[in-house]
Amino acid sequence: MKLRVKTFTLNNRREIISKIVREVLVLFKVEIVGRRGEADYLQLSVVNRRLPDTSDGRVVMESKLMLFDPAGHERVFTRQSTGALDEREGASVNRLIKLNLYHIFREELAMPQAPWGILHGVRPTKIVHRWIRGGMDEPGIIARLQSDYACSEAKAREIVPMAFRQLPFLATSDEKTVSVYVGIPFCLTRCLYCSFPSNILPGEDKLRQFMAVLKKDMEAAKEAVRHYGFRVQNIYVGGGTPTSLPDDFFAEMLDMVYNDFHEPSTVEFTVEAGRPDSITPGKIETMKRLGVTRVSVNPQTMQAKTLRRIGRQHTPEDVVTMFRALREAGIPHINMDLILGLPGETAEDVRDTMEKVTALGPDDITLHALALKRGSRLKRLMEEQHVELPSDEETRRMSEIAMSYVKKLGMRPYYLYRQGYMSGDLENVSCCRDGAEGMYNIQIMEEHQTIIGIGGAATTKVVDFRRQRMKSSFNAKDLVTYLRDIDIYIEKRRELLDEAYGDHHPL
Repeated sequence: MKLRVKTFTLNNRREIISKIVREVLVLFKVEIVGRRGEADYLQLSVVNRRLPDTSDGRVVMESKLMLFDPAGHERVFTRQSTGALDEREGASVNRLIKLNLYHIFREELAMPQAPWGILHGVRPTKIVHRWIRGGMDEPGIIARLQSDYACSEAKAREIVPMAFRQLPFLATSDEKTVSVYVGIPFCLTRCLYCSFPSNILPGEDKLRQFMAVLKKDMEAAKEAVRHYGFRVQNIYVGGGTPTSLPDDFFAEMLDMVYNDFHEPSTVEFTVEAGRPDSITPGKIETMKRLGVTRVSVNPQTMQAKTLRRIGRQHTPEDVVTMFRALREAGIPHINMDLILGLPGETAEDVRDTMEKVTALGPDDITLHALALKRGSRLKRLMEEQHVELPSDEETRRMSEIAMSYVKKLGMRPYYLYRQGYMSGDLENVSCCRDGAEGMYNIQIMEEHQTIIGIGGAATTKVVDFRRQRMKSSFNAKDLVTYLRDIDIYIEKRRELLDEAYGDHHPL
């Protein structure tokens, strides 16, 4: 269901207000077509105003939505909401504007419920953790997610137990506990939906140049770990597809990672193997030799026709062969990633994929809802060639089917994150059997731990425990820029770490 309007006006020009109002418009598929486009209404106007606070200091906001139809008739809807005592003033204003508009669209304009309501952020469990720290119990948090954020009961009952499940894992980390992320920004081919900053695998000369720069990057990070007395809890080698490297380069890279960062305190060593066409017996042997504890196998789908459509150079049978080879090598934990909402697929295709994936017995299954990003070829194809994606309703059916198979394996959700423009207004959620939780995934999603980023397109996230804030530095997404400006990125990372952990702020 879409609503098309010729023009849109908002009574507040502040960027944050414009952003949150437009999030609601996108959520309900309100399309602003311009003066020449065909539309249901000539104009949509939103007016927000703050009313006097309550006697106990809670914020009160009123939102008015006005629609003007082609016949000149005006429809006006007004909603008021009151904030909570435990939220910051600015956060309360922003939430109440979104909540008011959400309820107007739902109740007055009969728009369908969004599973997550107004929980638009990447990490919805962070709100749950804040309430847990405030002493709220599980039933109370579930009720508040529904009242304050219009979150569906089903989603609330998914993320609240998940947050409580994370507590003992988060408790294993302190100020001096860190994780290390190594980015290998190469792939064998570029998938149709991909918007990640990866490069098609270059020739040997460029690879040699990359390895030299990567070594310099690692040595600087290794010195930082030593200088600040960090304990490396988790190592995550991602990308791109790290296993797209030729065997000798892969072994050289993984040896450097192991020698520089693996220590007795390290509990998890993950490598994204991604695609079957990137794996070889030699790479499996290297991972086994160096004690890799977790490998990601990402079929995305087990439908041969879809694999061809999205640009994958392998078959479902190749996925099975790769999985079994990793199992036979004794890799402790194998994760499998799947995407819901791929072009041309139906809920029954997802059922068949889940039959084939669960038959293998993976330790962890991550269900991604397709996020249609501007940088992907799929976005351009949809605009230029009208490539069809499954409807939101069909994608939600896919999710229900996939989760039913996951639960049959005895798996429960343990971390979750959201992105913009996700099919079905869904989420990316990882489910695993007890004991197979990915520690790195929990730590990075809850932003509870400093992550030292190394390599192409890597991000360093430094948690400053004294100031109760987090700052990030980003290595270039573009390979040429990363290779040329490595000294700049090393210095930016050093400055962030020194600000949070330096001698002038003794621990």
